[in-house]
Amino acid sequence: MNMRLNNRWCLVATVALLVAGAAYPVPNKASARIDKLVETKLDELGIPPSDPCSDEVFLRRVYLDVIGTLPTREEAQRFLASNAPNKRSDLIEELFERPEFADYWSLKWCDLLRVKAEFPSKLWPNAVQAYHRWIRTALFNNMPYDEFARAMLTSSGSNFRAAPVNFYRAMPKREPVEIARIVALTFMGMRTDHWTQQELLGMAAFFGNVGYKTTAEWKEEIVFFDPTLRFVDPQSGKPVEPRLPDGTLVPLSETRDQRIDFADWLVGSKAFSQNAVNRIWYWLLGRGIVHEADDFREDNPPQNAELLDFLAGELVGSGFDLRHVYRIILNSKTYQRSSIHNEGNLADESNFSRYYVRRLGAEVLIDAICQITQTTESYSSEIPEPFTFIPEKERSIKLADGSITSPFLDLYGRPPRDTGYESERNNTPSSAQKLHLLNSTHIQQKLLNNKELFGMYYVQREGRKGQDKKLQTAWYPPEKTLENMYLSILSRYPTAQEKRVALAYFQEVKNRQIAGVDLVWALMNTKEFIYKH
Repeated sequence: MNMRLNNRWCLVATVALLVAGAAYPVPNKASARIDKLVETKLDELGIPPSDPCSDEVFLRRVYLDVIGTLPTREEAQRFLASNAPNKRSDLIEELFERPEFADYWSLKWCDLLRVKAEFPSKLWPNAVQAYHRWIRTALFNNMPYDEFARAMLTSSGSNFRAAPVNFYRAMPKREPVEIARIVALTFMGMRTDHWTQQELLGMAAFFGNVGYKTTAEWKEEIVFFDPTLRFVDPQSGKPVEPRLPDGTLVPLSETRDQRIDFADWLVGSKAFSQNAVNRIWYWLLGRGIVHEADDFREDNPPQNAELLDFLAGELVGSGFDLRHVYRIILNSKTYQRSSIHNEGNLADESNFSRYYVRRLGAEVLIDAICQITQTTESYSSEIPEPFTFIPEKERSIKLADGSITSPFLDLYGRPPRDTGYESERNNTPSSAQKLHLLNSTHIQQKLLNNKELFGMYYVQREGRKGQDKKLQTAWYPPEKTLENMYLSILSRYPTAQEKRVALAYFQEVKNRQIAGVDLVWALMNTKEFIYKH
């Protein structure tokens, strides 16, 4: 008897190990190195990592993290039915090629770059459209990150025709010191509040010849290198010699655009590559290796310095290929861990022993609701027509202008794009948000729209003699309806217990549509739907 139990236990344990091993794609060397560095740190701290996440969890997670979009029912069925050994890594590559990848990541970059027609950026609608289109195209074509940064830092021309020049316009004060602050924040992840006056003025001197002039076209502005401008120390009144953040002095030139000198130094600096990979890590895992993700300073060291250096090296070694960094992180065991804690890592909030649960961003959440209910959302702006026209089916992740919004986006913490700080986006849950999903007319009306989700469909019935065929309603079996609901909303099949409860509710209520609306409402109010996990 005991021998039989032991044999059965060994079989179960073996199967469990095989399943756990199959949950991860065979990692490449870079992904394996990420895991080694994270696990070494965890071993030092005595923190055990969580188990691998299931295919259902990975599917939903990677869709939301990479393209800001829920998988459709058909996409979920196809992935979950696949037995391909590398289906996770294959899915990652597929998502890179989706247009939503560029939509979602241009949203992230537009937050950082303060792309907004109204105050404080005051880009105005035409420039917003040009800037957003350039950012999105760069991400869609996978422009090397050093070229992306250099294009903005060294560009000149019309804000309508040379879109990157809008980098120098999307700021409340178009003056050298303000430019230096924003460059440091955006490309180095540094806040200059604690810099010395000498450090700040020295960096500002690189941008002392940035000139602005208007044209006859409404709201058009030319950004250009103006050799007649002189950046002087406000106290001494003497010209300031350009000084790089590492302390190196660069000879002052009256003929050379010294933005080029700064850009040359920047893209070769450790700060540039570290900031880029740290932001990506923060966006994908919910916490930066340096946290906050835009607060690099000596007294805020990285949680894992070796990991940060390794990722920065990978970015540089790949020719500043951002997708390479996404790829090696997404294929790592670290990213693909379960969000469910174990006894040893319950208190861990910074060492990546598990995937950190966080609420969906405002734009992603309303897009998911609209996708499920087959509805659209209305947006408004203070900018006069026709510049604020938004197509009826436009998704929130595609909105170019931070001035265009909706009550839902405001309620759920969409960033105002005033400062470029990551902390501007507020993903902290509130009672008002919960009440909106539970009781608002806005959500209730959406729920009633997609009757197919409740199991209703239409069939053609033969009419009486001499009459045309007529469409009549029919219903899927409750089991099929329930399966469709779960795949559409949670990207998985219902468990046996969930089936029993839901089918009993169908029988109790009798009215299929009422029962269906109630079940969809219940699923959309679960943490499993509202959060990434």
